Amino acid sequence: MSDKPVLSYIGLGLMGLPMAKHLLSQGYSVHGYDINPDAQQQAKKHGVKIHADVQSTVLAGNIVLLNLPTFYAVEQVVFGDHGVAKVIRPPQCIIDFSTNPVSQGRVCIDALSKQTGCAWIDAPVSGGPAASGNGSLTVMVGANAQDFARVEDLLKNVSARLTLVGPPGSGLVAKTLNQLIVGCLHAVIAEAAVLAEQAGIDASCIPAALAGGHADGILFQQIFPRMLAKDFSPRGYARQLLKDLDMVQNFAADLKIPTPMTAQAQTLYRMLVHMGHAELDTSSIVKVIDR
Repeated sequence: MSDKPVLSYIGLGLMGLPMAKHLLSQGYSVHGYDINPDAQQQAKKHGVKIHADVQSTVLAGNIVLLNLPTFYAVEQVVFGDHGVAKVIRPPQCIIDFSTNPVSQGRVCIDALSKQTGCAWIDAPVSGGPAASGNGSLTVMVGANAQDFARVEDLLKNVSARLTLVGPPGSGLVAKTLNQLIVGCLHAVIAEAAVLAEQAGIDASCIPAALAGGHADGILFQQIFPRMLAKDFSPRGYARQLLKDLDMVQNFAADLKIPTPMTAQAQTLYRMLVHMGHAELDTSSIVKVIDR
């Protein structure tokens, strides 16, 4: 009999399904729910034990995992009339892989603790669906030391780099900084891609030409070729990155910190979504520059 905790996974979409499949391959028992019936069917094919609602999913496991696309969805799933908070009890806990605004996220963490006595560990991730599916995510965690110790082995199973940033809510701060950098880099790389194409050189050689230099990086090597190939099948939705950049700007405003570069990236993504490309990959920002 496995000594691994039984997992209740809510949110089996672009990031959640690959992670659930990976956890199954690591010997975990995974119960799951998603509002989308197609997502549920896909998960069921891969061995996830599908439930009809959130609460029955929660009752089936020791640890509740959330991987949801918006903060509104997180609030509804946890605190709605038929939400997690109505049935979760210690020693159960929540690990939330979603990207949430810092101040509102901290309110939710405190509210769950007061209502149920259960810990809410914020563990936003970076790396995309491929990393989610092979256990190589970057995971930034906000938790008390004792709560982190309880789930550390599980988090190590889904991550190549795992950092306890600080107390509850700290992971959300780290992810906000991550999205600031990612959003700005997307815009800069898009400008470079269009310039390279218009300059009359073989633009496809640029990633190799810049490899190892100060302009190099994982994101550059991943999305520059995709921009050239006009391959915008979603590995992360444009609308999601716009939502995150809005979150960054709100957080910066709360701290009275100027973020002019982020404001430019935010404007470009707003234009992209207005052009009707909300469901394309984040690399489709090149469409705004190319236009």
